[in-house]
Amino acid sequence: QIVDIAKAARLPAVSVNGKPLAAQGLNLSLRDSADLVETLEDARALGMETFIDRRAKGFSQGQRIKVALARALVHDPGNLILDEPTNGLDVMAIRSLREMLHALKALGRCILFSSHVMQEVAALCDRIIIIGGGRVLADGTPQAIREARGSQTLEEAFLNVLGNSEGVS
Repeated sequence: QIVDIAKAARLPAVSVNGKPLAAQGLNLSLRDSADLVETLEDARALGMETFIDRRAKGFSQGQRIKVALARALVHDPGNLILDEPTNGLDVMAIRSLREMLHALKALGRCILFSSHVMQEVAALCDRIIIIGGGRVLADGTPQAIREARGSQTLEEAFLNVLGNSEGVS
């Protein structure tokens, strides 16, 4: 069944760069239109409204990261593996990503998050594993790792676990 997004699907009118999708000649099935609305909501959460309808060639680092995140989320995965996902993002995009990850966590999603930015790790992770030289050197909650190392911050604990600053980049 082919339907008009705003009318038959009874979904909010969806537009890209101020131009309604219907005016762009897009007629989608009811399921496709619901999926598209959800995808566009994810894109808005990542701050992609101004470039969602452009080809990726010539995108900035931050725009490329946002596209990669949107591609990872579009299929609504049960598990998500993110390697340094905030690299190249502006403050607002980092905040939106953080909110999105908290929402996914609340839905029961498993998120494997790799980062050298301890402030991000502390803000997002329930459990932390610190790896050095191919071995697990610490495993626990942020608080437990800080307490075990007698450190005020997770960054101090991270450096204490490693024993020096090697491998930190």
